[in-house]
Amino acid sequence: MEGYYYEGHRFSSKEELYFWIVVDTTLEQLGVDDAAAVVAILSGQPILNTRTKFEGATQGTSLASKYASKLLPYQSPIRLPTLTGRNILTLKLTFTNKLGRFVGRAIPVVGWVILASDITQIIWQAQLRYNQVVNHVKK
Repeated sequence: MEGYYYEGHRFSSKEELYFWIVVDTTLEQLGVDDAAAVVAILSGQPILNTRTKFEGATQGTSLASKYASKLLPYQSPIRLPTLTGRNILTLKLTFTNKLGRFVGRAIPVVGWVILASDITQIIWQAQLRYNQVVNHVKK
């Protein structure tokens, strides 16, 4: 029979084969790390009300920032860079001397890095598997 075989299934087109390889690779890649990444990203959203802030400041604070500030009430001798904002369009580089705020603002960034790494791994592994199946058929 003509076609492509992967994991015991027959696929009639390269596009169908590639789609199912990406699905399979995604399911293998997603796990506890991704749940932690999602929690990190969501905990960094400024959803809690705060005092009135200066114009241009991101309104609200995040759970991560609130609790990290309580757990790490220390001052840094240098101003530490942080990213603030509600989304990628409002992202701003700001600085703080408070260690807790620095850690709280870094948590969602770590979450995005984990997810970006997973997406890269999914694409890379899916392409390798696809090439192996398609090249095997050509021989």
